[in-house]
Amino acid sequence: MDLNNIQRVYFIGIGGIGMSAIARFFNEKGVAVSGYDRTPTALTKQLEAEGMQIHYTDDINALDQKANLVVYTPAIPATHEELKWYRDHGFEVVKRSDVLQEITRSLFAITVAGTHGKTTVSTMIAHLLTDSGYGCNAFLGGISVNYDKNFWSSDKQVAVIEADEYDRSFLKLSPDIAILTAMDADHLDIYGTPEAMEEAFITYTHNIKPNGTLIAKFGLHRGNELKADNKLLYSLQNDAANAYAANIRMINGGYEFDVMQQDWMIDNIRLHIGGMHNVENVVAAITVAHLLGISADKIRAAVESFKGIKRRFEYVIKNDHQVYIDDYAHHPEELRALITSAKALFPGRRCTVIFQPHLFTRTRDLADGFAESLSLADEVVLLPIYPARELPIEGVTSEILAAKITVPVQIMQKEEVLDWLKKTPVPLLITAGAGDIDQLKGPISQLLH
Repeated sequence: MDLNNIQRVYFIGIGGIGMSAIARFFNEKGVAVSGYDRTPTALTKQLEAEGMQIHYTDDINALDQKANLVVYTPAIPATHEELKWYRDHGFEVVKRSDVLQEITRSLFAITVAGTHGKTTVSTMIAHLLTDSGYGCNAFLGGISVNYDKNFWSSDKQVAVIEADEYDRSFLKLSPDIAILTAMDADHLDIYGTPEAMEEAFITYTHNIKPNGTLIAKFGLHRGNELKADNKLLYSLQNDAANAYAANIRMINGGYEFDVMQQDWMIDNIRLHIGGMHNVENVVAAITVAHLLGISADKIRAAVESFKGIKRRFEYVIKNDHQVYIDDYAHHPEELRALITSAKALFPGRRCTVIFQPHLFTRTRDLADGFAESLSLADEVVLLPIYPARELPIEGVTSEILAAKITVPVQIMQKEEVLDWLKKTPVPLLITAGAGDIDQLKGPISQLLH
């Protein structure tokens, strides 16, 4: 695949967060980009405004018969008519990860993998490199608030790429610098066992280019099996790691702290987003920036100007009487970090979490963990499970979580939430989940303002 000789590219599932980043990459290179997605969204409307042709019915009469390359997402079923047509007619049909594989071969690649934290860390790294003037091409799994997009380009032959573990696609990448944030069990519908998933993350580190660097979270299970010519460990506060935060102070929903390393330190870092896990995330990002030779002053200024990622500890409302946080958290450990950080930043406020479980398999496999994390709130509202790519599984509903949660809990439909909120004081409200719960963000914000 020669990315420089493509004139027309067609995307099946163009509206996905990772797919749209690659579509934007080609579009900015002057390639004719078109594609299909199931439903229009704010993101697909943006892509259309940028000049891409998109339709929303599976229709072989609407596809591009002259495409040099067809890119599809694994979420698309093999029965999809357009996908079948391209395969039957001998087109080059590849996954998103195949394009990213080629990009990591041709550019200096910084990839970020892990069960959670990868979107935030990759966006932080991309912002530090861009804001400091170093420059990078960014392929992100979330919308950066600073740039209002998930891709941006640069003449610098450097790419920052979020490496997705779903369907093992990240194993195609060959990074120069690899970050590994977590190895907790997830996607057991793909991997089968937590051990098999750990093996995949270990293999990810074996794919680092010669003389490359691994920056891994301190204390990972089986961390001694991770392999790279150069290895650095980062931590929130453990001084046994190569890089860690010290003297952390909570200020106005954010943090001030110092980043310590064995032979360097940067003091008075100011991070204006919430979540103690985000302090740890920015330690990883700062470690990358320092490795690339970016000065302490530029790193400090870039972190202070970082506005976060939409739906990652996003302050929708923050004032003296009301705090409303929206977050993509869809794994027990993400929920634990989200709820504990919010309660620490805003002590004494009753914490209400509205959670939409994502996937029947994940809910079934991790039910105990979900219930334990959600029970850290003072009150929980569960929405029905968002199926995404899955068919229902008998006996797997939000009721199995409700039965295990130890604080007041109720189950309601999405359309019932606003009426309930009109009658219920919620001084600290969190909406969380990876499905379509984000559609509630605007209406709730209007109601609570």
